[in-house]
Amino acid sequence: MFDIATLSYTDSNSPAEFARSLHETGFAVLTDHPITPERINAAYAAWGAFFNSEEKQNWLPTDGNQDGFFPFRSENAKDSAVKDLKEFYHVFPKGKIPPDLEDLTRALHDDLTAIGATLLGWLQDHSPNDVKAQFSEPLPDMLAGSDQNLLRILHYPKLDQAPEPGAVRAAAHGDINLITCLLAGSASGLEAKDTAGNWHRVPCNPGMMAINAGDMLEMASAGHYPATVHQVVNPPAEQNVARFSMPMFLHPRPEVLLKSDMTAGAFLTERLREIGLKS
Repeated sequence: MFDIATLSYTDSNSPAEFARSLHETGFAVLTDHPITPERINAAYAAWGAFFNSEEKQNWLPTDGNQDGFFPFRSENAKDSAVKDLKEFYHVFPKGKIPPDLEDLTRALHDDLTAIGATLLGWLQDHSPNDVKAQFSEPLPDMLAGSDQNLLRILHYPKLDQAPEPGAVRAAAHGDINLITCLLAGSASGLEAKDTAGNWHRVPCNPGMMAINAGDMLEMASAGHYPATVHQVVNPPAEQNVARFSMPMFLHPRPEVLLKSDMTAGAFLTERLREIGLKS
C-alpha cells in the first residue's frame, strides 16, 4: 500500500506522522502551511509574464553559475537521453533575480527555507536512534548557513505539437537534495512511483504542499528515508495548458558529510553533470 500522509502543519501529531510517511513512501503532503494560495497565484502570474517575454534571454546563467534562466529543454533526468519539456529559473539566496520579481520571490524563498528547517527538525526528532547515529550532524544544522537552497520556478509550456517519443514534462527522477518543498502547481501532473513500479498521483491541491525526500537524505539516513522516483506527465488533450510549479530544494552546506566518503558539494557536482546542467 502506497499511503502518502496528508498532514496539518499546525497539528501536534504531524511531526511523527511526517517522519513515518517519508520513511514509508518518500513523500508527505502538508495543509495549513503559512504560504497562502493567493501568494502562490500572484507568483505564478508574475513569473508567467516573465517566461512569455523575450527579457528572459537576458538572465541566462553566466560564469558557470547555476542561477538564472534555463531555456526550454535544458535538462534531462539522470540516465535519460531525452530533454524535459520545461524551462525554469533558479533562485539562490545570493543569486540574481529580475528587479520587478525580487521582493515576492525572496519572500517565498525565505519562508520555504524556514519551513524546510522546521521539517528537518521533525525528522531529526522522530528518526530512530540508529538512523540518527548515521547523521554527521543534526539535520537542521546541515541546512544552517547554506547558500545552496534553491527555489526553482518551473514553466511547462502548452504542448503545441506531439512531443517526440519519450519526451515528457519531467521524466522519472529522484531529487538531489535533503528534502523538497513543492508548493501546489497551477495544474495536476505530479506522480510518484511505489516499490512495485506502480505510479500514483500526488495530491497537491490549492493550499497543499508536497514534501519529498531527496538523494542526499537517503544517503545520510542509510536508506531510511527513500528518494522516491517521481515524474510530471504530459497533460491529456482536453487539459493541454501551461503548467507552473515552484519546488524549493533544501541543500546542506557543501562541506557537510552525507557519508564517510561523500560531501554534499561533491555529490551535487556529480549529479548536475549527470542531468546536463554542468559540464
